[in-house]
Amino acid sequence: MDFEIPYTPDEIDAACEGLVKDNGITNGYLRPIAWRGAGMMGVSAQKAGVHVAVAAWDWPAYFSPEARMQGIRMKWAKWRRPDPATIPCKTKAAGLYMICTLSNHNAEAEGFADALMLDYRGYIAEATGANIFMLMPDGKLHTPDPDCFLDGITKRTVMKLAKERGIEVIERHIKPEELSQATEVFLTGTAVEVTPVSEVGEHKFTPGETTRQLMDDYDTLVMRQDKRTALVSRSDA
Repeated sequence: MDFEIPYTPDEIDAACEGLVKDNGITNGYLRPIAWRGAGMMGVSAQKAGVHVAVAAWDWPAYFSPEARMQGIRMKWAKWRRPDPATIPCKTKAAGLYMICTLSNHNAEAEGFADALMLDYRGYIAEATGANIFMLMPDGKLHTPDPDCFLDGITKRTVMKLAKERGIEVIERHIKPEELSQATEVFLTGTAVEVTPVSEVGEHKFTPGETTRQLMDDYDTLVMRQDKRTALVSRSDA
């Protein structure tokens, strides 16, 4: 993003841990953020100062337990993840979420929980704020290769949990029509954690044993009762 954050990773980590501890948060959401402030008005922002903040709040689950177990309904998004030659796609930048917000609002207006986005080539990419996994008839989990969108920390954690259970995970380009072959589908993300999907457009799914097992494994991992609970997933990145 072409700016220097005025704190070290260790200093930011300490602020995160202190904030969680001081506010007694045991099941919540933590977000460090850096941004350019005032100083210049225009495309050039080299003289604008860089600010950093850390926010944390109680947030037990993005979806209710009932919705998680039944699986959420999704529709296809109108917008696509852009060509990495046009955006810094590996950056978790607010500007990159604009089309995600538009897609999510459209989905919610039509009674869906989220939308599934394709990439600029027409392959399956991600939900508006989460990665996606598909259990295929070969017994393996397939997930899109994150070559033009964020490679989620929760995704990597769930991949590790799957491998510990002897489940092979394959990252590759996945065509939309391949969803018709999937037996189970679920999302992963900091907020959604591990959430089953029951519908994507014309495709229907029933949350199964593999999804439930990974949900339980992830819940067990992040609810571990120690002082670094809030940082478990991030440490696996």
